[in-house]
Amino acid sequence: MDAAGPLDGIRVLEFAGQGPGPFAAMMLADMGAEVIRVDRDDEQEADGGVEAPRNPMLRGRRSIVLDLKRAEAVAVLLRMLPSIDAVIEGYRPGVMERLGLGPEVCAKANPKLVYGRVTGWGQSGPMAHAAGHDINYIALAGALDPIGRRGGPPVPPLNLLGDYASGGMYLAFGLVSALLEAQRSGRGQVVDAAMVDGAAHLTTTLRWKLESRTWNLPRGTNMLDGGSHFYGVYETSDHKHVAIGAIEPRFYAELRRILGLEDPEWGRQLDQQMWPELTAKLASVFRTGTREHWCTRFAGAEACFTPVLDLVEAPAHPHHQSRGTFVERFGVTQPIPTPRLSRTPGRLRRPPPTPGQHSGALLGEAGFSTEEIAALRQKGAIR
Repeated sequence: MDAAGPLDGIRVLEFAGQGPGPFAAMMLADMGAEVIRVDRDDEQEADGGVEAPRNPMLRGRRSIVLDLKRAEAVAVLLRMLPSIDAVIEGYRPGVMERLGLGPEVCAKANPKLVYGRVTGWGQSGPMAHAAGHDINYIALAGALDPIGRRGGPPVPPLNLLGDYASGGMYLAFGLVSALLEAQRSGRGQVVDAAMVDGAAHLTTTLRWKLESRTWNLPRGTNMLDGGSHFYGVYETSDHKHVAIGAIEPRFYAELRRILGLEDPEWGRQLDQQMWPELTAKLASVFRTGTREHWCTRFAGAEACFTPVLDLVEAPAHPHHQSRGTFVERFGVTQPIPTPRLSRTPGRLRRPPPTPGQHSGALLGEAGFSTEEIAALRQKGAIR
């Protein structure tokens, strides 16, 4: 049997949704929490849809399908809540209240319950009920505008920055924080994880740089946004790419040595007026060789050089192979739980469930009799 994780004994009720909610639930399940996923009848709308049993983000759960529009299904959850430590829901503000499962109602069933709510705009404010997606939340927070090339438009960083960093990770952090506090106080609370808040929080250092006048508002003109020649991505002759992050003088000196950049102009590393010209020249250098050629040239060098790997290539890299960063489990190559804990590490304990796979077992564990379960099935409250 796998060793217990750091969250062993914590029970979480996750209401099926998309993006940040399932990601936070995956993080908690990876670390040993028992996560019960409340799936919907319309599984096409749930994250993963009919492919849910192969979606790594749904790993580690058991699933029950409930028709939350039926009073009997709501009563089932209220009866389960005394044994639950935390709830995760990602609906628009007011939806859970209309279902009869808002924080106040749930707190009456379990005063120690930590109620996690993840949305784009938060539970309050003039935009709380507005439609939106990842790109909108990071745009309003000021986190999207700095990303992109000089003279070009902002570049959406997939939905990694909004859904998963600003939403899912902040929700997981808030839940664990509130669970620790509940152990001391005996009282639960609501965790309002808004992606717009998380994205704003992630710009803390940028705001200091702006305040101290060490950051330029025009994108692509700063050291870390592609404006400098020594921190960026360059295309190779085989139309692949390499990444350079030679900020410190000794790393920059090594970059110059390997590439033979002896002209005095390369000594003006921090002269921003030179950056566009040196960037263009460095791009020409990297276009003279393949990505593999440059990997060989830079092997073992302290120049902050790496190849830019795609999603298929990354798991095969020797560093990932050595650390076991990716594993093939449940028929899918996926990253292992992270961060790595020395004594109680996270584990991939359970494959993604088929929606409703554990409905009967979970109700039995909650004290429902065989007759009650049969009656709930007949009424369509559970599937």
